[in-house]
Amino acid sequence: MFEFFFKYRPLIFQEGDFTFLSPWPLALAVVAALVLAVPAVVSYTLARGRSRSTDRWVLGTLRTALLALLFFVVMQPALVLTSIVPQRNFVAVLVDDSRSMQIDDRDGTSRAEKAVGLLDPEGGLVPALEEGFALRYFRFSSAATRLDGMEGLTFDGSRTRLGAALTRVRDDLQGVPLSAMVVVSDGGDNTEEVIGDALLPLRASSVPVFTVGLGDEEMEADVQASRADVPATALAGSSLVVNVLVESRGYGGREVPVVVEDMGRIIATEMVTLPRDGQPLVAPVAITLENPGARELTFRIPGLGGERVLENNELRAVVQVRDRTEKILYFEGEPRWEVRFMLRAADLDENLQVVLLQRTAPNKFYRRNLDDPLELLTGFPTTREELFRYRALILGSVEASFFTHDQLEMIAEFVSERGGTLLMLAGRRALSDGGYKGTPIEDVLPVVLPEPTGLTPTERRVYMKVSPTPAGANHPITRIAGDVENSAARWDSLPVVTTTNQITELKPGATELMQGSVVAGEGDAADRVVLAFQRYGKGRAMVLGVQDTWLWQMEATVSLDDQSHESFWRQLLRTIVSETPDAVEAAPDLASVEAGEPVTVKATVLDPGFVEVNGADVNARITTPTGEVRELPMEWSVSEDGEYTATFTPEMDGLFEVSVDATRDTTGLGTTETSVRVAPGTEEFRDPRQHRTLLERVADETGGRYYTPETVDQLAEDLRVTGGGVTVTEEHDLWDMPILFLLLAGLLGAEWAYRRKRGLA
Repeated sequence: MFEFFFKYRPLIFQEGDFTFLSPWPLALAVVAALVLAVPAVVSYTLARGRSRSTDRWVLGTLRTALLALLFFVVMQPALVLTSIVPQRNFVAVLVDDSRSMQIDDRDGTSRAEKAVGLLDPEGGLVPALEEGFALRYFRFSSAATRLDGMEGLTFDGSRTRLGAALTRVRDDLQGVPLSAMVVVSDGGDNTEEVIGDALLPLRASSVPVFTVGLGDEEMEADVQASRADVPATALAGSSLVVNVLVESRGYGGREVPVVVEDMGRIIATEMVTLPRDGQPLVAPVAITLENPGARELTFRIPGLGGERVLENNELRAVVQVRDRTEKILYFEGEPRWEVRFMLRAADLDENLQVVLLQRTAPNKFYRRNLDDPLELLTGFPTTREELFRYRALILGSVEASFFTHDQLEMIAEFVSERGGTLLMLAGRRALSDGGYKGTPIEDVLPVVLPEPTGLTPTERRVYMKVSPTPAGANHPITRIAGDVENSAARWDSLPVVTTTNQITELKPGATELMQGSVVAGEGDAADRVVLAFQRYGKGRAMVLGVQDTWLWQMEATVSLDDQSHESFWRQLLRTIVSETPDAVEAAPDLASVEAGEPVTVKATVLDPGFVEVNGADVNARITTPTGEVRELPMEWSVSEDGEYTATFTPEMDGLFEVSVDATRDTTGLGTTETSVRVAPGTEEFRDPRQHRTLLERVADETGGRYYTPETVDQLAEDLRVTGGGVTVTEEHDLWDMPILFLLLAGLLGAEWAYRRKRGLA
């Protein structure tokens, strides 16, 4: 419609510069026009007779507009713009060759079929482009390569790296006059690269990118498992709660199972109700990993009727399950029942070793569960090496003044630098009542320590009914009876417990897992923080604000076969060691790769004091899925203290297990295990709709345009006036635009009609 009235499409007006082609100077022409127009207008305004003042002004305005329009036409308006010189410039055509192009749209054809059809040499687009440009074809997915013909497309790329493809093509055609790039894609870039870094050089060199978007912009029926928060390592037998992010469209209110498989064996099934369209669902799924070693987990939602993409219904992740004994140091300042029953619960778990250091009198200690008779012989550790050998530290009812200032700082460093977990228990000499306010440990704790009240422990004591918070209901620590509902009922049945510590406020960023409602006592009746944690530096700090959890086992109302107390403590102790790093840690840069894709293993090597070690002898032992073992030396990265790297290329699908050991001067620093999953990737099927926003951004920021298959026939003509390279200046007349003649006729007709209506000559 616009082109019919204005002769040219809007793009011509957008790209061109307006000018007048008349040989007369504009100022002289304006003066001449005024000389001719003023008498005519004055004759209307001064005329008398049957005309009224309104009639004269209306007719004068119409005649003025008519004269102005004639003046505009006589001045020969035109657009001046540059256009490419035919066959002197190049256009790069980039075709998305990734797996997402295999997805069928609602019309029954795949995006790949649409791309091949658009670029058919016998079609309309390619011949139109070849009339003005020399075409160079490229295919791109994880990398961009030259393409001789459409038969070279496979549409099996595992990733889409649009930014890297644009950079690669620009560099490849650096020496030729490049007018533009044409990208045919669904826009599904699934890398973490910043696309703007690739667009800036194109904009600077005036190379526009024209994008052709393929695929449905919305999937009317689809379920997708988008993310699973799986830890890299886990202790054998640990109960984990994995949050699975589920996104769906078209199935709101429908109940579906989330199935978890361990190496093909189903270990858990959680029923969830899908939310309304556009609302993500976080589904907590409880699992227990028993078998040690590298375990491949699959989180799967069975396909539903109407789904066109099933590849995004499942996620895979690898967990390194470690079957070993984790050492925890428990320092208690006085004999109390809590110690005995907590240790009894820990003794039932062969993967936990709670080393007890209990003060029995001034400078006298009771030690238990030692590896060495000399361990903790002089009391609480005084060096980093001695303390950092443990993976977690529990402080009971012991006053802060017992420690030296260096020991208090060392405890804080145990959390922030070593990455360990500090668990502080309630007690009459703990927290504020133990004088920890104002010490280095105060900053570590997840709760706000109030000022000491000066009351006796008996005066401070309150009785509480404990229950999980909404944030803690799905946490492994609080799931003491299987699922959330049964666990909540079990907590409700347990007897009340006591505390003498007034802890009611969390620090910003801390998470409260359990709370206590005060039911009796002389103290403040405000609800108490029972269990909370926060991250601090590399580690975590927790507070358990209850001094007699043993009542959950020994109180008369508790059944003899009730394992709530044991389950709570075992899960709590496993949690505080679950994320503590070793002195030697290793991980691949990509957890999952495809066969033939190189993977780099990075290792961090620390000494017993957890200080980075450079110049160590670090080796990786790689075990292939067939059992073949390869030795691979790792090199110090130089740029980072304590970091070592090695790269290898897996040739087959399966799990590649990697064992890394480090030594310095024949002294072993540690050994760790990690793994790499090698399998065809499914990233291309995540969020399978067309990403039009990205394609439009690429076009807008480089001076190009976005097209659909229905509008792409305009591409060839648009390239002639917007592309760079070798160009020529052209003039496009505007004086013969149909809109001008329509306006001219309209003004004459309006004047005649007004005169007729008013009965004027």
